[in-house]
Amino acid sequence: MAYFEKLPEMLYNFRVGSSGEEKVFVVRDITANVRVLKSVLENISLYDEYDIVDGETPEIVSEKLYDRPDLHWALMIVNQRFDYLNDWPLPYDRLIEYCKDKYGTNAVYSIHHYEDADGFVVNSDYPSAISIDNITHEDRINETKRTIKIVSKALIEQIMNEFTKLMKT
Repeated sequence: MAYFEKLPEMLYNFRVGSSGEEKVFVVRDITANVRVLKSVLENISLYDEYDIVDGETPEIVSEKLYDRPDLHWALMIVNQRFDYLNDWPLPYDRLIEYCKDKYGTNAVYSIHHYEDADGFVVNSDYPSAISIDNITHEDRINETKRTIKIVSKALIEQIMNEFTKLMKT
């Protein structure tokens, strides 16, 4: 099932060309997914967990789990991840590049903040303050994206069926 094909269509006015002429196009209402699938997902109480391996994309994980790469969208929605680029863990080499872009090539290992032994952010003059560099900070954030919830093959079929039914109403 192609995800976008199930979304309802709507008419939308676009300005085109240098003259600003308006044309009407038929587009898919991508906002429908959140309203519809939220109600379906609230009824699922049992999830397993999966740890994403460096380099795996949603399509690869979907193929591994459901034998269908085209169910990547269901995997993302089950985990309430809507931004394909920012809600999925980066491989370490891409994380380094991200840090270079964000902080500057020479500041990847500069101090981001200080923490105490319990991991709470403290001032640099706090007794036994530990410095946390930019790459460590970003790596921690990246690692929080690594574990995802998965539903069984049977439930993913149910989600797809419910989604199809709800999109027709």
